[in-house]
Amino acid sequence: MKKILLTFALFLSVLSFSQEINLERGKYYVNGSQISTRETKQLLASNAEALSKFKSGLGKESAGGFLIGFGGALVITDMVVGLVSDVKYPTAATYIGAGALIIAIPVLSGKNKKIKEGIDFYNSGLKNLGETNSNFEVNLIGNQRGYGIQIRF
Repeated sequence: MKKILLTFALFLSVLSFSQEINLERGKYYVNGSQISTRETKQLLASNAEALSKFKSGLGKESAGGFLIGFGGALVITDMVVGLVSDVKYPTAATYIGAGALIIAIPVLSGKNKKIKEGIDFYNSGLKNLGETNSNFEVNLIGNQRGYGIQIRF
């Protein structure tokens, strides 16, 4: 029973010291220091819905980046082939590439919103956690009998 109580107390104390994630210019900050996307995912792992929204935004970013790369490559390749050889320009590759570039615009436009929603959801969960555990207190104490942990509810 002591081990379970101690584990629970340590878990709650770690959660109470969790830091808010700030998003500035596409970079993630905790306490003013920049963290990577991987570290951001690890912090968001404690809140499944926030992590889901964050990953959805990252997925939109990946898909949009792929569409831009694919479309740009098709348009430029077809243009170079048209300039170098006597092939009629534009061909179907140019139209497909332009379509991919146009499709990338709405895909990328929603990525920042999803990422911000995930981070805001995580930060609001931290504020709610602090409100519900306001009476919980963990202290390290020492006296003539030895050292120990004091837990107050």
